[in-house]
Amino acid sequence: MSGGEEDLAAAWGAALEEEGAAGAAAATAAPAPDATRVLNQAEIDSLLGFESGPAGPAEESGIQKIISSGLVSYERLPMLEIVFDRLVRLMSTTLRNFTSDNVEVSIDGIVSLRFADYLNSIPLPAMLGVARAEEWDNYGLVVVDSALIYSVVDVLLGGRRGTAAMRIEGRPYTTIERTLVERLIGVVLADLTAAFEPLCPVTFSFDRLEVNPRFAAISRPSNACVLVRLRVDMEDRGGKLELLLPYATLEPVRELLLQQFMGEKFGRDSIWETHLAEELRSTEVALDVVLDEQVVPLAAVVSLKVGDRIALGVAPGAPVRLRCGDVALFEAELGRRDQRLAVRISRELERHRGMGG
Repeated sequence: MSGGEEDLAAAWGAALEEEGAAGAAAATAAPAPDATRVLNQAEIDSLLGFESGPAGPAEESGIQKIISSGLVSYERLPMLEIVFDRLVRLMSTTLRNFTSDNVEVSIDGIVSLRFADYLNSIPLPAMLGVARAEEWDNYGLVVVDSALIYSVVDVLLGGRRGTAAMRIEGRPYTTIERTLVERLIGVVLADLTAAFEPLCPVTFSFDRLEVNPRFAAISRPSNACVLVRLRVDMEDRGGKLELLLPYATLEPVRELLLQQFMGEKFGRDSIWETHLAEELRSTEVALDVVLDEQVVPLAAVVSLKVGDRIALGVAPGAPVRLRCGDVALFEAELGRRDQRLAVRISRELERHRGMGG
């Protein structure tokens, strides 16, 4: 290759390299709008919640947000908050009488969550009381944590004030402790029954007491539940008490819990109802007097001519029926008045819903 050809090839190569560098810079500065973007591994892990780095308590992965969005929020049941507020006021009074001490009950929070998530989050040791809603034929849970268990036992057995309840970890609960906690749960369930009483009659009865969450499975793991966290303070002692009600348990009274206030009736407008009733009373309807009904072959109907007569199989003076459309309303007698045929209603016929009435 001659020297001139080598110089020409070098010039072409330099020009192509400059064009490639310019194109890459332009693509970096302004990517094409139709370019397909592919997620890298870090973004995929972040979406699925598999980040290796420490995540803060308020952070939530994308897939967790999708799953939690399927939960039915308790905020859609406004009357439930009123019931729980009434429960707190009732428990403050009954627990004072039960313990003969100054007791303060408050709500720490109301949340919606899956049943399996709650069972896995129960701090052990604890006592789980299974309660049965008699009228709803379903169950709920009352969970008492260890701090409240020892505090109640200490108060009921005459422990002195100002001293923290002594707790021995790693041992099963004694018969006395279980009996006293059963009495406490019975008091709470009686107050829960009274809290629901203005809304609907229901009786919460104590079914059994468990210390292992696996034996307190009252619902399927994926079912949604409402959890109420209550704080019970007895001066320098106290603990937490949690009440869990599956949405399946509340389903019989879901319409009542949707109310914004007690006694609310949706869609009720007395002015419109009065106007509609007045208009219906002035509506004109056509009544047909049925003298006779016969089954005639189609050939006979087709062969009818002007002047033919159809004999009615009804004796003179026999009762006839008045109908509105297909609904028979009255039985009447046929007669004549002022050169016109007339009917006199003798009795009203019973109308059945299944027959168009």
